[in-house]
Amino acid sequence: MAAKRVLTPQTDDFPRWYQDVVAKADMAENGAVRGTMVMKPWGYALWERIQDEVDRRIKATGHDNVMFPMFIPHSFLEKEAEHVEGFSPELALVTHAGGEELAEPLVVRPTSETVIGDAMSRWIQGYRDLPLLLNQWANVVRWEMRPRIFLRTTEFLWQEGHTAHATFEDAQAETLTIHDRVYLEAIRDCMAIDVVSGLKTRRETFAGADLTYTHEGLMRDGKALQMATSHNLGQNFAKGFDITFTDSENTIQHAWTTSWGMSTRTIGALIMSHGDDDGLRLPPVLAPRQVVVMAVKEDVVDVCADLDKRLARAGVRSKLDDRTDASFGRRAVEWELKGVPLRLELGPRDLAAGVVTLARRDTGTKETVALDGITDRVIDMLVEIQADLLADSRTRRQAQTTDVTAVADIDGPGFFRMPYADVGEGGEDALAERGYTVRCLVTEDGGLPQSREEKGLVAYIAKAY
Repeated sequence: MAAKRVLTPQTDDFPRWYQDVVAKADMAENGAVRGTMVMKPWGYALWERIQDEVDRRIKATGHDNVMFPMFIPHSFLEKEAEHVEGFSPELALVTHAGGEELAEPLVVRPTSETVIGDAMSRWIQGYRDLPLLLNQWANVVRWEMRPRIFLRTTEFLWQEGHTAHATFEDAQAETLTIHDRVYLEAIRDCMAIDVVSGLKTRRETFAGADLTYTHEGLMRDGKALQMATSHNLGQNFAKGFDITFTDSENTIQHAWTTSWGMSTRTIGALIMSHGDDDGLRLPPVLAPRQVVVMAVKEDVVDVCADLDKRLARAGVRSKLDDRTDASFGRRAVEWELKGVPLRLELGPRDLAAGVVTLARRDTGTKETVALDGITDRVIDMLVEIQADLLADSRTRRQAQTTDVTAVADIDGPGFFRMPYADVGEGGEDALAERGYTVRCLVTEDGGLPQSREEKGLVAYIAKAY
């Protein structure tokens, strides 16, 4: 394919390939301030699709969207010791405004546990106010030393959920509900990425949380990427911000809180999980355009426009490409780079024969379909592509997972799996020196642990982004 001439092959230089895809697919570019990014229309449209799918699932579980300020008093972070210690290296502070030095520095939002915890302390009075289920779509700032577009940028977009509950059990149920019914569904069913889901070790737990659950995807270079996390915060923030309620026995109790988030990092995951040497391969559920209808010559443009409308009426996100004054090959390469799942190609000879050519982006295969049956075939093929991309991701993850018996045996790309009891904190230190981390812990049968103290936990270890 001609697209291979504009992208560095993955096997030659994966980081360069990634940068090439971001640029050539016209997704994003670096901002004027180091570490920031400008999301261009194609990249932002992909984020909007992710946002739609995740937001729908969040609301279906009973949460309401809110907006909180991006400026947070620095003293708020100091109310939870682990939290301020964990975030201090990444904070951006505002010390002057309106031509004057501020009495107290303001933190540009790195996450909102503190400012929302402050509000919860006012909004929650009695047990009937619980659970309080909130979600915010926002931008956040974390000062990155080694930025990379979508993966680690100084400013990025995300959603952050924040909830308060009457008991630990309720908070834990909330944490796992978001983990499974929101994040896992979105990652597996929409992004078509197979993940390992588990509990973080104490070393990798979110600053200020009791328990952190994660979904870890394996990228095509064998490195792991944290896709989303859900945190049971226990009563740590409730005690720091005096989030209390009067229970049914008229006793004052501290609430139990959670937080959870998914960010534009998931776009990086889509690139690195599905992309090939021809560019993006987008899963149809999330593709901003699922089909591009390409007119080969001017005299078939009207028919192509009608096909485009037929597909749109059937609920397909279709795009008409009627730029017949440009090279057909160049246009095809452009849509390949952008990862549109299907190209519908129609020329004069196709029209005379009453057929159209369908080209799959994921496999590169083509088939000829009768014009009068095109809508049903397109819909069926989009379902096939979605399932095949997930199956491909699962096969690759399984092939790159190796069972080992000792930390010293871990070397190379992919997931390494071993009993967590044989790793220990000393093993985590040794792994960190070689750039590896325990990405998560699972039970012996691959399930989610309820605590890090459970017997027989299995560790998944990898190098990670």
